[in-house]
Amino acid sequence: MPEIAIIMGSKSDLISLKGAFDTLNSFNVGFTARVMSAHRTPDAAAAFAKNAEADGCKVIICAAGMAAHLAGVIAAHTTLPVIGIPMACEPFNGFDALLAMVQMPPGIPVATVTAGKAGAKNAALLAISMLALSNPELAAKLKAFREEQSRKVEEADASLQDELAKLK
Repeated sequence: MPEIAIIMGSKSDLISLKGAFDTLNSFNVGFTARVMSAHRTPDAAAAFAKNAEADGCKVIICAAGMAAHLAGVIAAHTTLPVIGIPMACEPFNGFDALLAMVQMPPGIPVATVTAGKAGAKNAALLAISMLALSNPELAAKLKAFREEQSRKVEEADASLQDELAKLK
């Protein structure tokens, strides 16, 4: 198994998770993706979590909406880091999923990122930063990524300043 597992509560979450897949691929970090449900396939989810570390997984990312118990169920069955991505869906647009993930009881932590597509990219970057703690090559790639982000913002600001100067 690759070092990162991405578990989605429903295949309908796939489109929102594209940013995670793209980010992990851009860093050349292997991942596996599965559909499991805390409610509809609880035994499969528990078995996956219990075996993930022995199978070589180091971080598990869980995307779920509504009651969003998937990340908590996975976290209850492993000591690996678990990152939750709240998925937006009716009727509360992800707020219910966010609350389900951030309100974990003491002793079973779930790191939670922003909802939806932005959360998928952030979850991948958080997982990469966890792996980078023991992987200097990955740490260098992450540092270069951050520097490139800064450069792009600085270029956007310089462009804005040029446009504003022309208006005067």
